[in-house]
Amino acid sequence: MATINNLDLLPDNLPAPRDDGAADHLRARSLPPLALPATDGSMVDLSALSGRSVVFIYPRTGQPGVPALVEYWNEIAGARGCTPQTKGYQALAGEFQALGCRIFGLSTQSRAYQQELVARLGLPFPILSDERLQLARALSLPTLEVAGQTLLKRMSWLVQDGRIVRVRYPVFPPDGNAAEMLAWLRQEPA
Repeated sequence: MATINNLDLLPDNLPAPRDDGAADHLRARSLPPLALPATDGSMVDLSALSGRSVVFIYPRTGQPGVPALVEYWNEIAGARGCTPQTKGYQALAGEFQALGCRIFGLSTQSRAYQQELVARLGLPFPILSDERLQLARALSLPTLEVAGQTLLKRMSWLVQDGRIVRVRYPVFPPDGNAAEMLAWLRQEPA
């Protein structure tokens, strides 16, 4: 399967990730007190936020005109689809906001790298950087190693007052994740 250059599209034969149980321990888990750099210039400690938040986690975004991290990126189950996943949240941001829910993206890419995505797509929410893998290690998050880089596996959380109340793992297809999380949010009492 060749890597396609249009980051907005998902190939028809994209391999689906399987649930390996690597996120089962996250349900009902309190988030550790860690401040992560956000693309808006702030530091965000998810454990200290009151109310509801959705955190969508992805391996890494690509950049237009830049080759994929590896030529077989599309063949790695769960790797492809970071831009479609993000655009799903962008399209539904107003509905999340109307329900009093913040949105955060999260990857191991640097804040500077993530800022390209935020600027290119005009995102109305920040992306958090776990470049130092502090959150990944504190929560034993599922990861994958590609080209010498540790990347987070795709998942999403519904967080209430610093505690993970719902976990979606694995996420597939990535472009439907925001709608699924919005439906879950509507089921959870505020």
